[in-house]
Amino acid sequence: MAKYEVITPSQAREEVETNDALLVCAYESEEKFKSNALQGAISLHNFKRKEASLPKEKEIIFYCN
Repeated sequence: MAKYEVITPSQAREEVETNDALLVCAYESEEKFKSNALQGAISLHNFKRKEASLPKEKEIIFYCN
C-alpha cells in the first residue's frame, strides 16, 4: 500500500537535489504545468508515460500551487 506524507518545500528541494525523489507537477493541463513548473519538475503527463519504468524505491513528490 502506498504511503503518503506531507513534507516541507525545503525537504522536497533537498530530496530532488540529491536525486532521492522525482518532483511531479500534479496539473493535468500542460499549460498549467508550464506556468507552475518548479525547477527539476516534470509534468503529470510525462510522469504517467514514464511511471512503469521508474524504480519502485524512487520517492515521488507531487505538488500543485
